[in-house]
Amino acid sequence: MTQWRTDSVIVIDAPLDVVWDMTNDVASWPELFDEYASAEILERDGDTVRFRLTMHPDADGNAWSWVSERTPDRAALTVNAHRVETGWFEHMNLRWDYREVPGGVEMRWRQDFAMKEASPVSLAAMTERIQSNSPVQMKLIKDKVERAARGAR
Repeated sequence: MTQWRTDSVIVIDAPLDVVWDMTNDVASWPELFDEYASAEILERDGDTVRFRLTMHPDADGNAWSWVSERTPDRAALTVNAHRVETGWFEHMNLRWDYREVPGGVEMRWRQDFAMKEASPVSLAAMTERIQSNSPVQMKLIKDKVERAARGAR
């Protein structure tokens, strides 16, 4: 069984279909997350989508970019994803789970990763970075999805 390195949860007060559709529309992620400058769909194979994410430039002007794949399973309310281009990561695997709860939809992100030996970022530092950023991104998503759901009602 996978030992998840990070585990973040938020409840979004919106119908499951709205939460699922908005958070799994990878092409719209630059509008949903504040860290992505672009999301380019490279290939679709059944439910699996291969895409390139590019972040906004960092303080040094670097616009980090990588290719990932994700496969949503609407019936199971799960999404499994991994980085194809791992960059400084030895591996990066993600799982998103959704479930209806009182007050809306619980969205859970879990990530399992390791850093390459030559990485300028330690495993501890990357873990801290992800653990501090995931709740920020989840809150942005929550606000945007809830706003969209209110507009659709």
